[in-house]
Amino acid sequence: MPPRQRLSPADRRAQLLGVGARLFATRPYDEVLMEEVAVAAGVSRALLYRHFPSKHALFAAVYQQAADQLLTETRLDPADSLVDQLIQGMEVHLDYFVANRHAVLAANRVLAGDPVIHTIMANELDALRTRLLAVLPLADEGAREAVSGVLRSWLFFVQVLCVDWLAHETCTRAQLRDVCIGAVLGALRPLLTEDPAPDWPPQDG
Repeated sequence: MPPRQRLSPADRRAQLLGVGARLFATRPYDEVLMEEVAVAAGVSRALLYRHFPSKHALFAAVYQQAADQLLTETRLDPADSLVDQLIQGMEVHLDYFVANRHAVLAANRVLAGDPVIHTIMANELDALRTRLLAVLPLADEGAREAVSGVLRSWLFFVQVLCVDWLAHETCTRAQLRDVCIGAVLGALRPLLTEDPAPDWPPQDG
């Protein structure tokens, strides 16, 4: 093992998260060993376990970091059309899903039902729902509650559909994105005071 570089605790944690994220992205969860993480980071196993007492703890920290980054990169700006906002948000998430296929499958399948991972995903979906509510034309509080329920269900639908697509790729990425966008627009139209996307679906030719 090469001489260990001296880092502050915060910098060492960030380094270990980066190594963990890379390994979890490229290998199935069950095949990633903490010993590998330590070797790749150039640290002792004792130091690694001082920061992350288990593989589960490391994975949870990696996934929390990813969820925070996805929220940062997802822009929901009322100045843009709703379709443009939905496309941007879908593309940001699909970029991550494709680049981190094994990590996403681990979170949604291998660790399905794990309360820590479930909380991370639920918190991100709830934050996205809150942001979407803020940019939609809502008539009153009753409409807000109805739309909130639709968005909650739609976000879970997107999650399940995208995970299934990662496993099987039964359609193109563009088709997947447009199915997800079309689903939420169709569900929202009866509840809003105005059509949120009068030009959707786009007409060919």
